[in-house]
Amino acid sequence: MIYMFLAEGFEEVEALCPLDIMRRAGLSVKTVGVGGREITGSHNITVKADVTDSEFDGGDAEMIFLPGGMPGTLNLADSSTVIDAINNAITANIYIAAICAAPSILGDMGLLVGKEAICYPGFEDRLTGAVVSEKKVVRDGKIITAAGMGVALDLGLEIVNVFCGKAKADDLKKAVIYA
Repeated sequence: MIYMFLAEGFEEVEALCPLDIMRRAGLSVKTVGVGGREITGSHNITVKADVTDSEFDGGDAEMIFLPGGMPGTLNLADSSTVIDAINNAITANIYIAAICAAPSILGDMGLLVGKEAICYPGFEDRLTGAVVSEKKVVRDGKIITAAGMGVALDLGLEIVNVFCGKAKADDLKKAVIYA
């Protein structure tokens, strides 16, 4: 199961575009509302999460997904459930994906030391110990980072590539008329 954490002020496209692509690929994804079931994004779009953080177990997690946005990223970083999920992912050697400002959470936790990573421009100093990439989406081991909203589709396709293979990702590119 892929768990996508949504906190108040998340960037809607960074969450919903990859979510759509992952579900089109047949991946099992649950959204987790930090602080409640209905979460409003940074552009006043309210989303109903599949489960709340108080209902989250994560024992079957294959990936933890962190969309960016402000103040969404700060609200994710302030959640003990999110931090515990990230720590459990590292311990269990499962994937973590973060986009835009959200890779800063991983950097602040010291999880990017020696890893290639990318984030939204201006947050590079928060990628503590990372080799900051020029790529739009970067996979280094079990950590996938992406620069921002404009590459949300690319991030979703990279996750499909990881779990379903390149052929499935390529099929989805064709299906959505990806240029």
